Amino acid sequence: MKVLVVGSGGREHALAWKLSLSGRVKKLYIAPGNAGTAAHGENVPIKAEDVEGLLDFSVRETIDLTVVGPEVPLTLGITDEFERAGLRVFGPSKRASEIEGSKIFAKDLMLRHDIPTARYRRFDDPDGAVEYIRSEGPPCVVKADGLAAGKGVVVCRTAEEAIGAVDLIMRKKAFGKAGSSVIVEEFLEGEEASFLAITDGKTAVELPSAQDHKTVFDNDMGPNTGGMGAYSPAPVVTEGLKKEVMDKVIMRAIRGMEREGRPYKGVLYAGLMMTKTGPKVLEFNCRFGDPETQPILMRLKSDLTEILLASVEGGLDGIRPGWRKEASVCVVMASKGYPGDYEKGKEIKGLKEAASLKDVMVFHAGTALKGGKVELTVPFENKGTPGVSGRLRFVVSAWNRD
Repeated sequence: MKVLVVGSGGREHALAWKLSLSGRVKKLYIAPGNAGTAAHGENVPIKAEDVEGLLDFSVRETIDLTVVGPEVPLTLGITDEFERAGLRVFGPSKRASEIEGSKIFAKDLMLRHDIPTARYRRFDDPDGAVEYIRSEGPPCVVKADGLAAGKGVVVCRTAEEAIGAVDLIMRKKAFGKAGSSVIVEEFLEGEEASFLAITDGKTAVELPSAQDHKTVFDNDMGPNTGGMGAYSPAPVVTEGLKKEVMDKVIMRAIRGMEREGRPYKGVLYAGLMMTKTGPKVLEFNCRFGDPETQPILMRLKSDLTEILLASVEGGLDGIRPGWRKEASVCVVMASKGYPGDYEKGKEIKGLKEAASLKDVMVFHAGTALKGGKVELTVPFENKGTPGVSGRLRFVVSAWNRD
């Protein structure tokens, strides 16, 4: 098989690495890829958002399976375009991807199908949001409706913070059109966890739980980032809770999407808050998590290609992936200054030494090969496209036998 992985981050590096181990994969392409993915396949200089360019390449090269990493091409309809061309692609359709592309759609879906989540109100004008915040009082969470590269959610401990968040999102347009509408949501207390499942639209296979840590600096003292590390499994997700999440969250969402004419295939990722009254959904994502994918795939013993094909072709009923019992941890190393301004062009050293360590993998994000050296950079930067610019890191994942 010829396989194409779309994306350039640590998630896509992990996917490329695991797919390259499959006996069914004879040729692997990554578009656009990074310095790390080049070790597992051939990087192709096409941006992840260039749906037309990716389609032309896939038709020309007779790609057998395309695996889409980031959310932006999914919300742009890459799956629809590939399927119309008769190509197999792993990832939900444009209409199904709205579960991540619009927080308002996702919250309304949860309400319609009795999926546990926080109380919320939507607002299309800032004055209404401010009035509601003042009447309800803090704490609360203010969320931009659209995609904002993981930065459109503001947890507010005071009314002033919440009003400031509304001003930033709706009046100052910090996230562009993504902030045309907002949700003001009940603040939930508990511990967060990530729960991912692969579905063929009818049934679903759960992946091991993980926990992402978004804030930079020790003791969670810094701002949110795209993710500073993750580990799997998340102890807070017990065996009993796994069944509850599958029944009340994952399967209700899949069946609800089907009833609403948006059949869902691909990865369904539920960001959960484990509250005193049970798990509640903070948000849905329509793709593999980053960095959660790195420690999760370190634990996978089965052929990833077989699982993804079963999702695309509708045969997940017979799939039972094998997983390592050992835990895995992912630690992100980023250029100083991230997630704000940071220095580009720094050489990354010690990669060969790290690669020689047992049970250790180095996954890249925002790296490029220049003059035989691996440097920190942001290839194909486009500051007008959420989720493309500003993410600069490489990842070390290891699983522990103890």
